[in-house]
Amino acid sequence: MNAITEPAEGTAPDEGRSYRMPLPRLRLTPGVSHGPPDGAWWPRCDALELELPALVGSLDPSVGTVTHVTVGTATWPDAPQKVMAPGHVIEVVLTDLAAEVHAITVDCGTVGRWELLVIPPDESAGAATRLLTAAADPRNPLSAPRLLALVESGLDGQDTWESEGGSGLRLR
Repeated sequence: MNAITEPAEGTAPDEGRSYRMPLPRLRLTPGVSHGPPDGAWWPRCDALELELPALVGSLDPSVGTVTHVTVGTATWPDAPQKVMAPGHVIEVVLTDLAAEVHAITVDCGTVGRWELLVIPPDESAGAATRLLTAAADPRNPLSAPRLLALVESGLDGQDTWESEGGSGLRLR
């Protein structure tokens, strides 16, 4: 699953005018899914109904149509049950599972399912860049919440990464 480089296009509701959604700040693991996380997404705000269409619209069309997403209520407390995306509606499933606190699961029906680390919109650009890179690294053994916890605690991440089988990750 790869992100495409062009912004998705759509039609503004009730206005009939075309618009281009900004590219999402997204990095995906190259090639096949390696297990959670499969990359990271850094939305610009915490309004899922505004951010999700750009995320979905930027995904490679060969992965199929995104049928639903699962998000944590702690991160998206006001998430709607359905979100309009270019050409279709996406069902939003809310969960209280701790593993979903800083993650979004994107489900494309029978084609695939990807878990992405959701980087808080107010995260610094430096930390977000490190998280985007680390989450998409195919050698990364750390879960989305663990990656975010390392950055939020100010830890380097190198010792944890190496003790869990990886090498070369620097979160600082």
